[in-house]
Amino acid sequence: MGRYAKILVAFDGSESSRNALKQAIKLARDEQAFLGVLTVVPTYEGNIEFIGVRNIDEVLRGPMEKMKAEANDIAAAEGASVEVLVERGKAYERIVEKAEADGYDLVVMGRRGIHRSARVLMGSVTSRVIGHSDKDVLVIPRDASAEWKNIVLAIDDSECSRAAADGAVYFARSYGGHITAVMGVDLADEFYAEVPEAVEQMIGKAETSLDEVGTAAEKEGVAAEVVVREGKAYEAVLDVAEEKEGGVIFMGSHGRTGLKKLIMGSVTEKVIGYAQCPVMVVKRRGR
Repeated sequence: MGRYAKILVAFDGSESSRNALKQAIKLARDEQAFLGVLTVVPTYEGNIEFIGVRNIDEVLRGPMEKMKAEANDIAAAEGASVEVLVERGKAYERIVEKAEADGYDLVVMGRRGIHRSARVLMGSVTSRVIGHSDKDVLVIPRDASAEWKNIVLAIDDSECSRAAADGAVYFARSYGGHITAVMGVDLADEFYAEVPEAVEQMIGKAETSLDEVGTAAEKEGVAAEVVVREGKAYEAVLDVAEEKEGGVIFMGSHGRTGLKKLIMGSVTEKVIGYAQCPVMVVKRRGR
């Protein structure tokens, strides 16, 4: 058994969620993991009598059954069997609760196409799942495949990024891949002019942190390259992922932050929103 024993896919019938399911099936097969699929139907809170519907469940049953059938068809086409669950309520709440209650290790979610706003691109449901859950979350763009040979690891000198490093090393070791660890050093122009020695110290500290990650990876038999970039952290990660043709980006994140503490416009949000490849948000240290 691999790092993940149980994987949960959020499925809403969209093109992005269909691709997420296909990618999750491949990962579950490689990890020898149980795969669950969750479809959440919103609870209708309006006036049923006013719109002339006596039984809202009968109205919703058709779309619910259609999504269940579609998920099963995708699994069958991929040569897999899945458990498809349908629940009512707010999507992010049901996803978080199901992952917690049933002991899932990883939540897989699709991401829609390009949009000017990283927040819209990331999706409110995705941001809330990341913010409220202590499970790892794999976010897969609509047209992307999850590839584990060429891993880009975002480092920010926190315990969270060390957890991400553990995950990156596991996948690189298990799938014969290598890691490019990157850290962005974002400094204002005035800082260079007024405190040039501090700039050198910060870059030196970043290089030391990355070297520690690289050394740890190599001890596990994983080839690792380290890159320090001056500029905004999310831009550094995205630029390196594009240059290296990264198959997946690993990032750390705190556990349950609560939405109020999940800062919109954060590095994690922007990387997820604009990355062309999947992003694995790691919450925990694992084997």
